[in-house]
Amino acid sequence: MNDTRIDVAEGAIAPDFTLPRDGVGEITLSGLRPRPVVLYFYPRDDTPGCTTQAIGFTCLGAEFEAAGGVVLGVSKDSVAQHDKFRDKHSLGVALLSDAGSDVCERYGTWVEKNMYGKKSMGIERSTFLIDGSGTIARIWRKVKVEGHVEEVLEALRALG
Repeated sequence: MNDTRIDVAEGAIAPDFTLPRDGVGEITLSGLRPRPVVLYFYPRDDTPGCTTQAIGFTCLGAEFEAAGGVVLGVSKDSVAQHDKFRDKHSLGVALLSDAGSDVCERYGTWVEKNMYGKKSMGIERSTFLIDGSGTIARIWRKVKVEGHVEEVLEALRALG
């Protein structure tokens, strides 16, 4: 990890960033204000849990939009991989590529994982709800996919 990691806690200002997205172009977090943002970090495109989560956000996309929110997914996958993932599953959320893991590190989601006794670095499935002023309103760490999208939608609605 590098020294750009900051304390991300509820009530803190969300670290700003600009990342390339699926399709074409870039997204700058602060450029989305005053809309609230659902920023979710996921381990890898086209894996079962990540696919279920992305489809869940897509299926409830109209509800997130009606609540004023923007949903952004972040992983280390390339933009080209995001394009394939988006097209294969008809995803309707913006997928951002943090290939260098800088943003993951700044949000504290690039962590050591232990699977079957083998340690490795990877993205911890996490979601951040950022209000329209750029403040982190809610954080979910070690997310379990089932029911999570609905819980985030309710939290977004409660910001209103």
